[in-house]
Amino acid sequence: MTTTWLITGCSTGLGRALAEAVLARGDNAAVTARDVTTIERLAEAYPENALALSLDVTDAGQIAAATRQAIARFGDIDVLVNNAGYGYRAAVEEGDPQDVQRLFDTNFFGAVAMIKSVLPGMRARRSGTIVNISSIGAKVCPPGSGYYAAVKAALEGMTGSLRKEVAPLGITAMAVEPGGFRTDFAGRSLTQSATPIADYADTAGKRRKEHDPTHGTQPGDPAKAAEAIIRAVGSAAPPAMLVLGNDALTSYAAVLDAQRQELDAWREVSVATDL
Repeated sequence: MTTTWLITGCSTGLGRALAEAVLARGDNAAVTARDVTTIERLAEAYPENALALSLDVTDAGQIAAATRQAIARFGDIDVLVNNAGYGYRAAVEEGDPQDVQRLFDTNFFGAVAMIKSVLPGMRARRSGTIVNISSIGAKVCPPGSGYYAAVKAALEGMTGSLRKEVAPLGITAMAVEPGGFRTDFAGRSLTQSATPIADYADTAGKRRKEHDPTHGTQPGDPAKAAEAIIRAVGSAAPPAMLVLGNDALTSYAAVLDAQRQELDAWREVSVATDL
């Protein structure tokens, strides 16, 4: 049976790799990007299964149009993948309010709007899967990535509640936490505060684009990440959280261990607050 995917942010990176993998296996895919010309060749390579759509997830009209066109072409949307987004680096004190608002509008509120656009159809059919692409940054909270960690933590928290709300309706919601993958995330897709503060040079400053050597050296393979997501979506029991990459798995485990140690260290104080 053919599955229909709607994937946001397909111009490059993980979204592009996932779109290519989905189409290569014979599924249908509505592939989207703000600049539709970046995905036209991909759609042309799969004329029977692909639909290229212009989509800015901060534009309610474009969201409604993209959803409507995908349903008109393929009948239903079985899987929504909220991948559109970008990074932002700044010390918390350095963050520009307008930059931060745009970050949340795209990475969080855009995903919420996409979810709301597909849920009526999924509820009617009592089936569907929603995949929200987060980041290991939501767990490790690196200095200089406070706002990005916050927006991804918000996405994960919402996904966790959504999962419980839609599970009785036959719908699955899951978050994906990639580590470092060989994408354009640390290049073109990464923004930062305009004016650094010297006191943060040794913390947030080390993660500014001009000081970050990681772009192009990340360990993860986007094609393998795409296959992992497809495998999870097709599983009889999709995980609430899919962690991708050895670096992410190691970092996540270290965070959990540290949290457990701190929880135990402060147990006496915690329980002493009960009536």
